[in-house]
Parts: sequence; C-alpha cells; structure tokens
Amino acid sequence: MDLPTELVGNTVFDYGDHALMVQCGSSAEVLAWVDALRAAALPGVLDIVPAARTVLVKLVGPRHQGVIRQRLRKMRVIADTTAPTERNADVVIDVVYDGPDLAEVASHTGLSTAQVVDAHTATLWRVGFSGFAPGFAYLVDGDARLRVPRRAEPRTSVPAGSVALAGEFSAIYPRQSPGGWQLIGHTDAVLWDLGRPNPALLTQGMWVRFRAA
Repeated sequence: MDLPTELVGNTVFDYGDHALMVQCGSSAEVLAWVDALRAAALPGVLDIVPAARTVLVKLVGPRHQGVIRQRLRKMRVIADTTAPTERNADVVIDVVYDGPDLAEVASHTGLSTAQVVDAHTATLWRVGFSGFAPGFAYLVDGDARLRVPRRAEPRTSVPAGSVALAGEFSAIYPRQSPGGWQLIGHTDAVLWDLGRPNPALLTQGMWVRFRAA
C-alpha cells in the first residue's frame, strides 16, 4: 500500500503573465494540488485547471504572479494514493461490457474478460480532469492491472456512451467522435446535457463506480 507523500511546490513556472503552472509527477499529485489550492483560496487566483501532470493556476492579473509563485513554492501538499475502502461513489455508471476491444484488453493484461470487468467495477475511479470534448472526463485511481496502450490505429468513429481504457485512464465518450482508446463496453448515461444546471455529469474530484448492467 502506498503511503501519503509530502510534496513541496518547487516546480512552478510562469505561464505568460496571467498564470502559473505547477508540474506534477502523477495524477495523485495533481489531485492533491487541486484540493490544496482550492482549500487555500489564495487572493488573486481566478481559476484552477488540472491536467494529466500539471495544474494551471489562472490569475486575476500580472500583479499577483510574484506573490502567488512564492506561495506555491512554499506550500506543502500531501498526495495520498491509498485506495478508498469505505467511500461512497458520487456517481454510479451502469455498463454493458460488450466492447469490441474487451478481448484485446484481456490479452494485454493477462486477465480473462470476466476478470477485466471485475477489475473495472470493483475499484472506485476519480475524475482527474476533463478535456477532449464537452463531458469527457479522465478517470484515474482505478485498478493498475487495467493499464493498456491506446489502439495502434484509432477509429474514425466511436459511438457515444462507449466506455474505454487507455494508459492509466478510463473514460466514457460523451458523443460520437474519432478515438483511439480501447473500448470495453457502453452505457446509456448522458455525460453532457445543457438542460442540467451543471451540464457535465462527471466533474473534477468526483468518485465514480462502474456497475455491470
């Protein structure tokens, strides 16, 4: 079991004159920095934007850059990579595990297809960040056995609702689009709906559980 790691924000770069970039070594570090920055509520910070290995800190204006930079470099953040054992999911996604790449994922991982499904559903995933398309959430902290490469040849069209794996991430395609992830199933969950108060079903920091339908 991994133990919490104390991180010091010494890898901070100017990003133009209205932002700073914190470089991280893992998705766990990214999540820890986002949580810490939001809790700190530093004056002059306009927005906090996580990505795979970085956190972009948008500022109100250039006058805040020097002060915030020094604050970030002195901050101590705890990255806790222990798996949550008693946490409830914020969202449960029902999935039919019939994806065209399910057998290939099993081959990559050395698991049976049933074991792939079990691994995908047994562990809570966390929304690390969003991107690629409205409603597309990169989910992290899943079962490490499910880390598989992207397809050698991306598909020109992936159906909306496709549940997929690539590298350390899992995701759901919110709409039909090209894509190179390994498809293991599909869901009827609506990932992006402008009729909702918050159009995105999955937002950064949420805990997600997949359930075999």
